[in-house]
Amino acid sequence: MFKRLRDGLFKRQDADQDALETAEESAEESDDDEAAAVDLAPDELDALEAPDALDEQAADLTTPPPAEAPAPTANRSATPMPSAPAAPAAPVAPIAPVDEARDELETPNEFEEAEAAENVGQRRGFFNPFKLSLGRTRQLFGRVNDSLAHEEITDDLWDELEETLISSDVGVQTTERIMGILHERATAEQMMHGADLRAALKEELELLLGEPEPLMFSDTSPITVLLMVGVNGVGKTTSIAKLANLLKRQKHRVMLAAGDTFRAAAVEQLKTWGERINVPVIAHQQGVDPKSVADPAAVVFDAMQAAQARGTNVLIVDTAGRLHTKTNLMDELKKIVRVLQKYDPEAPHEVLLVLDATTGQNGLAQAKQFVQDSGVSGVILTKLDGTARGGIVFAIASELGLPIKFIGTGERVGDLAPFNAEQFINALFEED
Repeated sequence: MFKRLRDGLFKRQDADQDALETAEESAEESDDDEAAAVDLAPDELDALEAPDALDEQAADLTTPPPAEAPAPTANRSATPMPSAPAAPAAPVAPIAPVDEARDELETPNEFEEAEAAENVGQRRGFFNPFKLSLGRTRQLFGRVNDSLAHEEITDDLWDELEETLISSDVGVQTTERIMGILHERATAEQMMHGADLRAALKEELELLLGEPEPLMFSDTSPITVLLMVGVNGVGKTTSIAKLANLLKRQKHRVMLAAGDTFRAAAVEQLKTWGERINVPVIAHQQGVDPKSVADPAAVVFDAMQAAQARGTNVLIVDTAGRLHTKTNLMDELKKIVRVLQKYDPEAPHEVLLVLDATTGQNGLAQAKQFVQDSGVSGVILTKLDGTARGGIVFAIASELGLPIKFIGTGERVGDLAPFNAEQFINALFEED
């Protein structure tokens, strides 16, 4: 019986061996570069003799192994080449929902919003950048403005008008000049009503401010240099960023020079603004010792070279905030001018004094000294949207003869408007 069982076992093993060889031949035909003849090891034959393993081994043998990875054997007629390991799958970033992605793409930045709002307003004819920023001054003018519109001309009306002008930071000297002209016109034109005096006041204020004077650009040099001066805390660095953004929107190629090396955070502040408005900033590395500062004139020298190399046509130079009484800092300003004039004898083409409108008559005293020492050619008036009284505009024009180039009308980078006397006075008298 054992002999029959053994004979049957080996017969079954022979059948299984035939099936295995048939499967291997099929795999060899499908894969030309891999061929292996599989033989069973002796220890595997011993395992086949166990009755319990008979069915399991037969089941394994009847299922051919995959052609890509044949089972390891003791004797091989050919060794297959190892396959290259599969590259790990790259991590896939999560995909934003369609609605959120669309909202992100369709949301314009603050510069585009400001420009679009300004363009729409100008097309419709009602855009006045000074109307919202003259709230404090309009309150002062409000009562006398109403009186001029309805009442007859009396001594009380004259007194009220004079008080309003002085309290609006127009200044005593300028107020006396305006009042004298109005008295002469009232007599010559035989004015009887406040409305006539109101119209005459508007005309005289517009004549005092003069025609708008835009920025001067060089006709002889490819680079126009704008030198910014002013005391600390007037908003000079922010005004530089606003002006650079405005010029960039007008298709100028703008560069900034971080010449304020005396204030620790000034360079970083200007760099931050440059990144926001995408304008290059030339600056020197600050030293570890807070007492060691970079030479502002050297920064300006490098900035001029960089501007020439990069095809810049407007270079705005920041300078240290300095009091008009500090002789050493005023001398440093003159040194910067000498460096600029080595490139262009006419540089700087504009020296813009940044004044804080909230300082009133103190700002006027600052402007007088800067005009003497640095040849100021124009004024940028800041913080007019706060608690400032806008009459300082008339004092600057009357006592200094300086044109107001720009006025800051808010805190955003787009809140800088070229000064226009007609729009300014219309806003002061609440007219569109």
